[in-house]
Amino acid sequence: QLQLVESGGGLVQPGGSLRLSCAASGFTLDYYSIAWFRQPPGKDREGVSCIGRKGDTTDYAESVKGRFTISRDNAKNTVYLQLNSLTPEDTAVYSCAAEKNYYCSGFKGEYDYWGQGTQVTVSS
Repeated sequence: QLQLVESGGGLVQPGGSLRLSCAASGFTLDYYSIAWFRQPPGKDREGVSCIGRKGDTTDYAESVKGRFTISRDNAKNTVYLQLNSLTPEDTAVYSCAAEKNYYCSGFKGEYDYWGQGTQVTVSS
């Protein structure tokens, strides 16, 4: 079965950190740029970060620059999103998506695969 599976979400206090993982099953991520999106409660989905096929290009939403870091390990077929200095405004379901493209598409690409999402809740 071809799918993306996210993990690493949870409940964290403000100022805390989490590392999310996006693992591919049934296909290799080598040929895909990977984007992370999030959907806060009651709001539209928004792009958070993206990494190109070789990991040499990245993109971040202004709201997360300097706090979130995206990386990939193609040998492990996994992309990571490190979330630091979390605030309650970061509470959302985080999902990853794969696009068969070398570069990121500004969160407007035609994504071939989507994960189911992992919940991140930031609360004291």
